Amino acid sequence: MSDTTFRVRIYKTEKRKNVKGVITSYRVLWKVGDEIWKESFSKAALADAFRSKLVTAASEGEAFSVSSGRPVSWHREESSVSWYAFTLSYADVKWPYASPNHRRGIAETLTDATEALMTSEKDAPPREVRRAALRWSYSTRIRDQKEPPPELRETIRWLEQHTTPLLALCEPGKGATLTRALLDRVSRIKTGELAAANTANRKRAILNNAMEYAREISALPANPLKSVKWTKPRKLASVDPRTVINIEQARRFFTTVRKNGKRGERMEAFFACMYFAALRPEEVIDLRKEHLVSLPDDGWGEMRLTNAEPRAGSRWTNSGKPRERRALKHRADGETRPVPIHPDLVSLLRGHLKEFGTGPEGRVFVGPRGGQMTDRAYLKVFHEARAEAFTPEEASSPLMDVPYALRHAAVSTWLNAGVPAPQVAAWAGHSVDVLLRVYAKCIYGQEADAMRRIWDATRP
Repeated sequence: MSDTTFRVRIYKTEKRKNVKGVITSYRVLWKVGDEIWKESFSKAALADAFRSKLVTAASEGEAFSVSSGRPVSWHREESSVSWYAFTLSYADVKWPYASPNHRRGIAETLTDATEALMTSEKDAPPREVRRAALRWSYSTRIRDQKEPPPELRETIRWLEQHTTPLLALCEPGKGATLTRALLDRVSRIKTGELAAANTANRKRAILNNAMEYAREISALPANPLKSVKWTKPRKLASVDPRTVINIEQARRFFTTVRKNGKRGERMEAFFACMYFAALRPEEVIDLRKEHLVSLPDDGWGEMRLTNAEPRAGSRWTNSGKPRERRALKHRADGETRPVPIHPDLVSLLRGHLKEFGTGPEGRVFVGPRGGQMTDRAYLKVFHEARAEAFTPEEASSPLMDVPYALRHAAVSTWLNAGVPAPQVAAWAGHSVDVLLRVYAKCIYGQEADAMRRIWDATRP
């Protein structure tokens, strides 16, 4: 299939207004092949000039690129587009196919990267306002439906004029300096400290994908990240064993949770699902009665997970709600995950269902008023119960510092009990290589048994 076409149609410039009827921007729309393209401008003259160039190219019979929507002859000129304008295009291309959390990750990465590519700090808005304007800009759904909030409009105009031209990333000498600054910035958090290894790796992967997209649409001649030798800062990538609780500490915690009034009574089994079944918080929130395949009077039960409801924030979902139901992590739509239910968890779930029943759509865990269990609600109970259940030394340590540490404890317990890694990976929803890399430091106490096995295999 050809990447160019002569089927082009250019529409009239649209005047975009706010709720008070004031014109805030001008948008040029044109059609290349079967796809509609659009470009917004702050002034009518800029929009008219852009539209005139499109009309001229079409009138002269020039081919248009299907992948970029521009006349083929523009590719060299378009490569000088600003970094900010390019990132808007990249965010728009990724939006339809990315999960809400991935959209948020893209926005975080592009926000950090843009900080490294400012051309000037002269008359710059405060840093937090710039970051807020960038986060607003990278939500395609909001940007398509609304005008910028009044407090961000001037900042967005400033960003349109004060980021490095994209082509500068491939200039001899200067390009390498800019690229190193980019890599360094996305490897750190806002305060300048090194980011967690998983966070830094994720952001570098997004940045690399953006550069590949720029190369794909001929906005850059090559991926600049490939041309620099850059050593990643070292930081712990595996689970810290100090965060992993044992069964005695877990029981103390669950008992304290239940004593935390009506809220706590509803959350004892909620937290137990993370500890005994290694569920992620978003999987527990989505747990339905239909997922509990077996809850026998005695012994082990079984659950079969189908979905999760990760919290990404209303800005990044299609619905505008903080959570959006999706397929299980690392699985395609329709895939399920079987998980054994520990006898203690079977008892807790049976008691929970008997006492509270189920909520809308068969949800096992709901708030006191029947709504979805919120982060604010369960985090409040978690931290209060942790402070009360643990000794002062335990409470001041990294031990189970976040709810996710309950899942880490579950996976660590399974591995240390001698359950084969492929089985643990299947139950936990990991790949085997990720499982062993992340939990390598949490496997302990097996050295003597390992040496005995080697001796038995090698002795005369």
